[in-house]
Amino acid sequence: MRIVSLVPSLTEAVAVLGAADSLVGVTDWCAVGAPDTAQRVGGTKNPSVPAVVALRPDLVLANAEENRGADLDALAAAGLRVHVTFPRTVADVAGLLTDIAGLVGADATRLTDDLAEAETAAAQLRPRTPVAHVTLVWRRPWRAVGPDTYCDDLLWRCGLANMLVGSTDRYPALDPALFLRPEVALLPSEPYAFGDTDVPAVRELLGDVPTVFVDGQLLTWHGPRTAAALRTFSALAARLDAAR
Repeated sequence: MRIVSLVPSLTEAVAVLGAADSLVGVTDWCAVGAPDTAQRVGGTKNPSVPAVVALRPDLVLANAEENRGADLDALAAAGLRVHVTFPRTVADVAGLLTDIAGLVGADATRLTDDLAEAETAAAQLRPRTPVAHVTLVWRRPWRAVGPDTYCDDLLWRCGLANMLVGSTDRYPALDPALFLRPEVALLPSEPYAFGDTDVPAVRELLGDVPTVFVDGQLLTWHGPRTAAALRTFSALAARLDAAR
């Protein structure tokens, strides 16, 4: 089978499932799991449709949030089989892994069993009173994780309550006038790479709150990393709860 993956997390999933040799095309951002022989076909938001078509893949793996609909429609119109994923919750991940395993002729049982164990462990660690958080994803303008997103559901399951739960935007813009005062501000390493120099501005936005740098890939890459994410963020919630 010849596979083109247009999403880094899906590239990783194919590799973890033992089918990395089937990857003939990946994005410029696919740093984990892509074989050296795979052709780079551009970014997630701007892949070269002609380059993908020229690779004659049997399967194109994509994501409704990461990839543009126009590009996926063009690939389908060229006669390619395009499998589009869009997990919004942790509960969606087992099905995603099982579906991809079926497409590449692999078995996802080990991954789904580990995911179930991690969900159980996270539920046992979850604080009785969730820790209120704001998780930023961008600066200039400020944007944060909103509802109806995978990372929001992940953090809820770990005992971290999103202060933006009532937003109508999945990644709402923020300003100091909102006067949000969370118990913690989570600062991921991607898509914007937050660092120490950003902390003063974060506190101007959210008040003098504790800030915690977190692995952005662990937060947003649904798939093989979800079990580790549940364990990591539930342990973080437990530590924050103990420090109250």
